[in-house]
Amino acid sequence: MTKQTILVAGSGFAGVWAVLAASRAIALAGHEDRIDVIMVAPQPKLAIRPRFYEAVLENMEPDVSELLTAVGARFIDGIIETIGAEAHEATVLRNDGRRETIGWNRFVLATGSRVAMPPIPGLAEHAFTVDRLDQAHRLDAHVNALPDLPDTPARRTVVVAGGGFTGLEAATELHERLSAMFAAQSLRVVIVDPAQEIGAEFGAEAGKTVRDALSEIGIEQRPGVLLSAVDADGAQRSDGSRIEAATVVWAAGVRAHPLAAEIPGEHDGAGRVASDRYLRAPAAPEIFVTGDTVKAATDDAGNFNLMTCQHALSLGRVAGYNAAAELVGLPLHPYSQPKYVTCLDLGAWGAMYSEGWDRQVKLTRAEGKKLKQEINRVWIYPPAADREAAFAIANPDFVIVP
Repeated sequence: MTKQTILVAGSGFAGVWAVLAASRAIALAGHEDRIDVIMVAPQPKLAIRPRFYEAVLENMEPDVSELLTAVGARFIDGIIETIGAEAHEATVLRNDGRRETIGWNRFVLATGSRVAMPPIPGLAEHAFTVDRLDQAHRLDAHVNALPDLPDTPARRTVVVAGGGFTGLEAATELHERLSAMFAAQSLRVVIVDPAQEIGAEFGAEAGKTVRDALSEIGIEQRPGVLLSAVDADGAQRSDGSRIEAATVVWAAGVRAHPLAAEIPGEHDGAGRVASDRYLRAPAAPEIFVTGDTVKAATDDAGNFNLMTCQHALSLGRVAGYNAAAELVGLPLHPYSQPKYVTCLDLGAWGAMYSEGWDRQVKLTRAEGKKLKQEINRVWIYPPAADREAAFAIANPDFVIVP
């Protein structure tokens, strides 16, 4: 009997947990000899992207090859160039340059998202991002070299474009690093964002906590402002002003991986595919979309998943399980993630932890920081290469948030 194939594109949070969940469902049904679970990614590594803003970039891409082997999944190095939604045949460009075609019975798109870089003059050439680990290392090397630059105010000035999670965490971390680096010398860290208030997306209570923390730290807030140009010496702002800065960081939003555009049906403004409650693409039901490539209802109150690892972990479990369940005759599992929390690192101030979509602040400062470090350094990492341990957390009902 010819084996069936579940093809998972991507080795991020959603991709890894999709493979674990699919393998678990196949094992539950006793069909390991009938179905292959294959992951395709450039490397069998899980990028711990939520930590790329940090100063110490160690253990940020744990190898998952032994984990995949432990659960009976295969890994193919390369990138998927085309999904082949109609023919059920994906084209894979291998790392060595070869192209091959892989037939599939169910496809799981878990290729994540990329930072959105608009055509602002000089942005791509001169701004830093923390979207990928190599980019985070580039920023780290630049910051470490700042003391070697001429002693000007620009050397001690950082502009961060974007007042969301990534921008706030990058800005507060950089302020802490430069404070230690330049000691008694004055420094500037400036956040610019088009919103009318920095942290507006966090709501009233949490947003005020964020702004108060920034003020206490000494970070300048410039709401209602965009960057209009970037060069080697600083940034021009949409209000006509200019900031001389040696460091400009772009953290103003992401878009779903371009492969999502291949899937027919409705897409949102970030390029995500609108799925059904089982994370299938309605116009191509043998394709499951998960992580940052999907827009899915988290509850019955009109809330949808955000492009965060918190949602990606659960989305991956559900998509992987359902992809396998359809092939082995298990009941499908509807995606639901009604509990929503945030834990925002704010550098030397500490961290803020909130619960609910209205973001009720529960922990701040040192208490919040302790929880943030537990999340960043333990909870979001893959399990050991042990089949039982992996399957224990691959259940689509598993909940990781506090």
